[in-house]
Amino acid sequence: MHNTKKFSIEWGGRTLTIETGKLAAFANGSALVRYGDTVVLATATMSSHLREGLDYFPLSVEYAENLYAAGKIKGSRFIKREGRPSDEAVLNARITDRSLRPLFDDRIRNDIQVVLNVLSYDQMIDPAFVALIAASTAVSISDIPWDGPIAGITVASVKGEYILNPTPEQRAEAELYLLMAVKNDQIVMIEAKGQEASEELTMGGFEFGLNNGQPVIELIRKVQQEVGVAKIEPTKAVLSAEEQQMHDAVVAKAESFLQEHIASLFGIREKQARKEKEEAVKSQLLALFATSEEQAVASKVFEEYYEQEFRTAILEKGVRVDGRAVDEVRELYGEVDILPRTHGSAIFQRGETQVLSTITLGAPGDAQIIDGIDPEWTKRFMHHYNFPSFSVGEVKPMRGPSRRDIGHGMLAEKSLETIIPKKEDFPYTIRVVSEVLMSNGSSSQASICASSLALMAAGVPVKQPLAGIAMGLITTQDRKRYKIITDIQGIEDHSGDMDFKVSGSRNGITAIQLDIKLGGITLDICRDTLAQAKTARVGILEKMNAVIAAPRPVLSQYAPRIETIKIDETRIGELIGPGGKVINGIIDETGVQIDIEEDGSVFITAIDEDGMKKAKEMIQDLLREIEVGEEYEGEVTSIVKDRNSGKEIGAIVDLGGGKDGMVHISNVCHKRIKAVSDVLKVGDMLKVKVMEVDKEKGRIGLSRKELVAPGTPDAACDLAPEDNGGFGGHAGRGGNGGGRDFGGGGAGRGGSGNRKPRFFQKD
Repeated sequence: MHNTKKFSIEWGGRTLTIETGKLAAFANGSALVRYGDTVVLATATMSSHLREGLDYFPLSVEYAENLYAAGKIKGSRFIKREGRPSDEAVLNARITDRSLRPLFDDRIRNDIQVVLNVLSYDQMIDPAFVALIAASTAVSISDIPWDGPIAGITVASVKGEYILNPTPEQRAEAELYLLMAVKNDQIVMIEAKGQEASEELTMGGFEFGLNNGQPVIELIRKVQQEVGVAKIEPTKAVLSAEEQQMHDAVVAKAESFLQEHIASLFGIREKQARKEKEEAVKSQLLALFATSEEQAVASKVFEEYYEQEFRTAILEKGVRVDGRAVDEVRELYGEVDILPRTHGSAIFQRGETQVLSTITLGAPGDAQIIDGIDPEWTKRFMHHYNFPSFSVGEVKPMRGPSRRDIGHGMLAEKSLETIIPKKEDFPYTIRVVSEVLMSNGSSSQASICASSLALMAAGVPVKQPLAGIAMGLITTQDRKRYKIITDIQGIEDHSGDMDFKVSGSRNGITAIQLDIKLGGITLDICRDTLAQAKTARVGILEKMNAVIAAPRPVLSQYAPRIETIKIDETRIGELIGPGGKVINGIIDETGVQIDIEEDGSVFITAIDEDGMKKAKEMIQDLLREIEVGEEYEGEVTSIVKDRNSGKEIGAIVDLGGGKDGMVHISNVCHKRIKAVSDVLKVGDMLKVKVMEVDKEKGRIGLSRKELVAPGTPDAACDLAPEDNGGFGGHAGRGGNGGGRDFGGGGAGRGGSGNRKPRFFQKD
């Protein structure tokens, strides 16, 4: 039934196994890849029919993050099936797409779909690079035309040492973490996060990853040789002799026209003005042809001729479409405090790319709970990116964040979280939202700049400001001649050879994202790009410094304040109370938000200063350790009677914080009184002294008379009737002073009547 084959190598201290021939046989290609106990199934399928009228290559990549792979059931009580892809799944799908796409013939118009199913996850091996290996194998052994294979790989630099495919613990302490796709001696895709990593450290990571990816490429080639099938030729439109004659004539006439007019399209700085000029020249060109078929060919010639001239001008003259030099950054503008009620806001504009970033500060409990394939965790820093259609002058329905929005938002988040202060220093949950208001290239990097300004304006004590820059490439087919271009705009991203985004501080790199349009780039290109990007980054940071040089020392008046109280973790239950009754009572009464952590950290978040003060007092009162000798003033809440005799034996006084104690009748006055109520009434405010504390039984004995010097006037006691019968115990039960509750000696006149009262404990 099956023609299963397995191929294995030892790689990075673990066994990498590729299995084919057993699963998903109807796909054009399928591969099951296991590394450690992480297993990913990849399938590659191509439709048998062309999609007519398309002007792009129709590739889609889906990444299924199955919870069963990690032995988890969805946390929702009502929905147990996996829902829409998590942000992490979207990012991993994009990573695979960005790695595979450059190696396809973009003239293909058959739908191609690559599906990645995470079937087993050991929580030690990142499924993202395993999925890359699986996808590369599935497409390589299929009949789908593709110029692979590639290898997925991760690298961490820990204390100066490069580690292949690190564990989560190693990733957490890394100065630099890389996820790469490599092909032979070239790099195809990079995702990087650095703790202000130097360019030298980063280049070392690139080289380490490139070298260590070669065994995987060789393994996939071996699989391809043994089980792969012949690649088919992409279907191309075949023109008749008459159509070919028309096509050639239109091309010749269009090129003749463009040779005279193409130069007028270059050197215009503004996107809209340049676009209007392009449309005017294109309209003149199309007016030369009568039929729609001829105009379609002429339109195609215009696009190709324009792109060719754009590339030639950069390579030969070092001049770009808007007249800039290859290393020139567009005009910069920054401003803070744009909005009156947000906790922080800023605008950053580079050329015709404009981003507004806002800051919202919240309580620790506002952190996002992430319940995905990894163990549940909370995220206290979030960056969200919105790219509305009006930012590029288009009209499209707005239906939530796209994959691109999620990807760009996470790229900026990855960069910015490096400078976010630790929770113990700044316990706020921080949400940054970047709204792209205008876009002509590099909006994700502009959002890093705008967010950095906004964080400082909000008073978030970031380590230092960050800036981001997108670098491009124009190269010859053989890669021997190339130009790195700084701060790419739309046309340079669309028609150039790479989009190499680099963000960081003056000290080093915090994030990198590389996408390419060609088969791969060399280490030399990477090195030149990082050097040129650093120069641009430092220049941008100098401009940003003129807008705001450091985080403000105070928060916005509209931002909540957080104060932290540290309590003994064994007393957390007292603060929470049964069913949350105690803590919810404090929240309801004061209007604050309270978050408690397992180590006993209590975070009080409030807008209102009075609410904050009252909540702190209530918590401190609740958890206060009452000691013998302390004095309090509290309300008399009840008069206590003996359950058997009905005689009043004491008064309960509220000490605050949910604690109370009893003033025994013998401790009310210096003289003997018949009834407690002759001196004390419910609702009276009474000053008392703590005489005894029994922590085990929860009893507190109080005294009123200890605060009144003997022989001094005491109006309440002086007017109270005296009791000449002593402080006896229960009738008939006294004996020698062993009566229950607060009993002294025998009944009435019988006992000694001079024993200390025992503690009172409410029933």
